Amino acid sequence: MSPVVLVTEELAAAALEVLAEDFEVRVIDGTNRAALLGALPDSHAVIIRSATRIDAEALSHAGRLRVVARAGVGLDNVDIPAATARGVLVVNAPTSNIVSAAEQAVALLLAVARHTASASAALKGGAWRRSAYTGVEVQGKTVGVIGLGRIGVLFAQRMAAFGVHLIAYDPYVQPARAAQLGVRLTSLDDLLRESDFISVHLPRTAETMGLIGEKELGLVRPTVHIVNAARGGLIDERALADALTEGRVAGAGLDVFATEPLTESPLFALDNVVVTPHLGASTVEAQDKAGLAVARSVGLALRGEFVPDAVNVRAGGPLDEGVRRLLPVAEKLGRVLTAVAGHLAERVTMEVAGEDTGILELAVLKGLFTPVVSEPVTFVNAPRLAAERGVTVDTVPGDDTLRIRGALPDGRSVSVAGRPAKLVGVDDFDLDLTPDGVLLFLRYTDRPGVVGRIGTTLGRAGVNIAAMQVARRAAGGEALMTLTVDSAVEPDLLATVAAEIGSSRAAVVDLRT
Repeated sequence: MSPVVLVTEELAAAALEVLAEDFEVRVIDGTNRAALLGALPDSHAVIIRSATRIDAEALSHAGRLRVVARAGVGLDNVDIPAATARGVLVVNAPTSNIVSAAEQAVALLLAVARHTASASAALKGGAWRRSAYTGVEVQGKTVGVIGLGRIGVLFAQRMAAFGVHLIAYDPYVQPARAAQLGVRLTSLDDLLRESDFISVHLPRTAETMGLIGEKELGLVRPTVHIVNAARGGLIDERALADALTEGRVAGAGLDVFATEPLTESPLFALDNVVVTPHLGASTVEAQDKAGLAVARSVGLALRGEFVPDAVNVRAGGPLDEGVRRLLPVAEKLGRVLTAVAGHLAERVTMEVAGEDTGILELAVLKGLFTPVVSEPVTFVNAPRLAAERGVTVDTVPGDDTLRIRGALPDGRSVSVAGRPAKLVGVDDFDLDLTPDGVLLFLRYTDRPGVVGRIGTTLGRAGVNIAAMQVARRAAGGEALMTLTVDSAVEPDLLATVAAEIGSSRAAVVDLRT
């Protein structure tokens, strides 16, 4: 009998045809929980989109399941650890929508520059008002790109054809890489001051949430046009609405919002704003690409072949016991390293004992890049991301502690260390804490009263401290305070805490996702 592929949501017809050539395809409504749980026991593969939830309960009903495929980018509705524990491969279509998303940003930029939406609405309403909708040309202008990930690069390449001057802010891209793209790297403040058009292409993280707020909008030219087709919440929508109303920003094009779906906003009443309901991936081509990509991946998985888009590439594979126990903490150490460094390391050295430690390298790379790129990072694409950004990784023999050292472009060196379920060191400071939740790292001069001032500042902001550790070299010398808190810490609050105690370096990393 042919393996059974369960399709729980709408899939491109071409993808269904590909699957039907070799497998028995069964289609159900994945939002009907009873129908889903009833169909899973006979299924060897399940293809979902965003509405079907494959959690531990669903997986417990799927004794024959070998692969879960998401026809899209996000995997929030798949319990990846539970799937990995059962040896079930998880795949997605990470590049299916990048062209569509980049083109949507270009479309918004042009529409807001030429008042396309407002003029169209006026004419359909019976008003021929040419003089009211005088726009601006793009040619010769300075376009600022915030985030040079894959979509940001595609956007920049397309805008180059308009004869613009391209500048970009991305602290995790090397200048040589930007130069290859014809883009000049700059600081965020300088980008805001210099740009005639600004397009945002960043992931939504604790670091990037509210990145452009009232203070940043105070730096821009009054003729600037701002576009966001990346993630909602990167721009403070209330601050943007105020700036547009007061004439401090000329126009904006938005495809994403902090809360979705959204049908009421001060932005919607403004003629100099073009808005769309998160259409970045809503093209026939993107949907076809996603469907065909996962159909190919399912075929490879069911035939026992290597799957390029696997998220948990080592699912079901035998691992050295020591390596297996370190694997969950390896990715977290990578994320902590990037956070405390404040920059992407150019060279990474991993020190660990065990055989077949390559999987740990992949996990560390995944952690390094997850906070700083817009695309989902997997064990498969992490090496490519490293190669594109000139990051090298070497492994040397060690002991049962996993130590990661990163050499930064400015000559600094940063290190982190961990054991199973433990973060045990940052640089030469010894720690002993569980790497979960939201972690704050503060370096300062050891003296009385610091703990109280931090607690008071966070308390006023409604942030509860769950745990705290202080490590120091000597009384009165440099100290490292690490706090675990129960909620996100925005950049402005982190800066306030750092200023309150005169911290020489402050960082936050959100390990909840």
